[in-house]
Amino acid sequence: MDWYPWGEEALTRAREEDKPILLSIGYSACHWCHVMAHESFEDPAIAAVMNAHFINIKVDREERPDIDRIYQTAHYLLTQRGGGWPLTVFLTPDQSPFFAGTYFPKAARYGLPGFPELLGRLADIYRDRRADIDQQNAQLLGMLGRLGHGEPADAPLSAMLIDRARAELARHYDRAWGGFEAAPKFPHTASLNRLLRHWSATRLDGHEDSEALHMALHTLERMAEGGLFDHLGGGFARYSVDERWAIPHFEKMLYDNGPLLALYAQAHAITGGEDFRAAAEATARWVMREMQAPEGGYYSSLDADSEGEEGRYYVWTREAVREAVGETDFPLFAARHGLDSTPNFEGRWHLVGARPLAEAAATAGLDEATAAAHLAAARERLFALRETRVRPGLDDKILTAWNALMIRGMAIAARHLERPEYADSAERALDFVRGTLWREGRLLATCKNGHAHLPAYLDDYAFLIDALLELLQLRWRSEDAEFARALAEVLLARFEDGERGGFYFTADDHETLIQRPKPMADEAMPSGYGVATRALIRLGHLLGEPRYLEAAERALAAASGAIDQAPSAHCSLLDALEEQLSPTRLVILRGPGGMLAPWQARCLRPFAPARLAFAIPSTTESLPEALASKPAADMPQAFYCRGPQCAPAIGELPALDDALRADEPGAAVSAS
Repeated sequence: MDWYPWGEEALTRAREEDKPILLSIGYSACHWCHVMAHESFEDPAIAAVMNAHFINIKVDREERPDIDRIYQTAHYLLTQRGGGWPLTVFLTPDQSPFFAGTYFPKAARYGLPGFPELLGRLADIYRDRRADIDQQNAQLLGMLGRLGHGEPADAPLSAMLIDRARAELARHYDRAWGGFEAAPKFPHTASLNRLLRHWSATRLDGHEDSEALHMALHTLERMAEGGLFDHLGGGFARYSVDERWAIPHFEKMLYDNGPLLALYAQAHAITGGEDFRAAAEATARWVMREMQAPEGGYYSSLDADSEGEEGRYYVWTREAVREAVGETDFPLFAARHGLDSTPNFEGRWHLVGARPLAEAAATAGLDEATAAAHLAAARERLFALRETRVRPGLDDKILTAWNALMIRGMAIAARHLERPEYADSAERALDFVRGTLWREGRLLATCKNGHAHLPAYLDDYAFLIDALLELLQLRWRSEDAEFARALAEVLLARFEDGERGGFYFTADDHETLIQRPKPMADEAMPSGYGVATRALIRLGHLLGEPRYLEAAERALAAASGAIDQAPSAHCSLLDALEEQLSPTRLVILRGPGGMLAPWQARCLRPFAPARLAFAIPSTTESLPEALASKPAADMPQAFYCRGPQCAPAIGELPALDDALRADEPGAAVSAS
């Protein structure tokens, strides 16, 4: 099979030979990508047809999200259906798509043509119907060019959009099982984060929206009880194939688990719920155990398959579980994790939280504490047994954007769960990114086997600034603050739309493609556009840099029409809008380093999503002017600011406590 990477060699050959391009976009942990490769690409007869009639290009969507984003959009425009992976697109030599689909079977089934039949038909169409292709391409390129350049809304942005987003999420909310859609179900972390922030803001205003809190917490509870969560090893799969979160598509992605780790730690901070703490801690342990490279960076994903079967690593027979946990504990374990009912995955069992602990304990005649101890011991035995199996494949690429999402998650979990080892892990990952993926004042997007390459995207810069702001609250390092400033300067210089405002996905010196996207909506990951906007607001207040605040204001104005059209699709941008309408709260702690710890802990432990707090020891050098103007004294002092307005220095911890309570929604009970 004659595969090319995306690049000038393949594109030049397509032009010179006047052959269409077969573009296959997938990723390492994609089950159906493996299926299509095995069925079709590895078949010599099919490969011969591909090589004879097409220039074949394979793209890893994790390394080239720019190409994936463009052709997923083209797929939607051509088919009026959502895409996915593998994405199979046929292009003219000038990169314009004329046919798109996802998985195609080797022989016709599922209402799809067989792949060999499709190849022949498209080769004929390209040869015989060029005028039709050219006409379609002109229309498609026109639509692609207009995306991201909509008109601003007629009315100024206001809190009404935040309320509309919350109402939209309520309309889509599954009241039985949580989440916001029918199967397949995805975590939608940006939506959950928005609901927690919405509840916090309304509670502070004296009009508590308890339903917003319930929607978020109930969804988090159901996901952690379901099979989306790995009850033995920690971490969450990418999505559930059913509405109950029971059976996942088994791959685990770093980009989901970073935001989920943050959300579960925040849910614990809000409620004190130990189940939320347990899910967060299990996820953090999994990341540090299996996903962190010795050099510090975090790997990308674990495959869904092992030994050629999806889920094989994770599922059990009843007999194997009984033997591992013992006859005495098996009834308790079976009641808690669903082995006392029918198999839920191809004749075997994938572990779920089938019954609450109290109910499972009652069936075994045990009190809850004793039952919990027995279950924990049983899970440890099963985990040890599972470790002897053939493991799913590991995608050991280290992606800058995904690392930033996990650095942020680890920092937030370290804060709310008081686990400094999580901050250590995050710091190691950050140092790897800065040491390996920051070259000559620019970021690179990916590293594998020590080789870093590919120019970084908006998400890389935006997510990393956001992560730095979280990590700086735990451990102030002046070099990290300067790194955040340097990233922000590149973001403005290379990614901002100087004419209309807002941010492109690719830099101004990026390879020229058929579209330069400006994606504003949240997808599987938070919108880099939205995160960049909020991060610039926060960094602008911290460093006293009005250019960052002005760029954020332009970005919100440019996105106002899109937000007005579909508020709940733009939750990350609404987070930024919220902090523009009600300026970011900022606490700067100065004083002897050894004396700042209780002041810092008081600032950071509670859930206060619109507040940042930085403890800067008096020995710190090279501070930005805005921070140097808040001098250190012999005793701790707190400088409490709302946007650019700062109150007089606070010299007593009880007085700081009184000031902070105005920003904190306080404790809440679980929504279950």
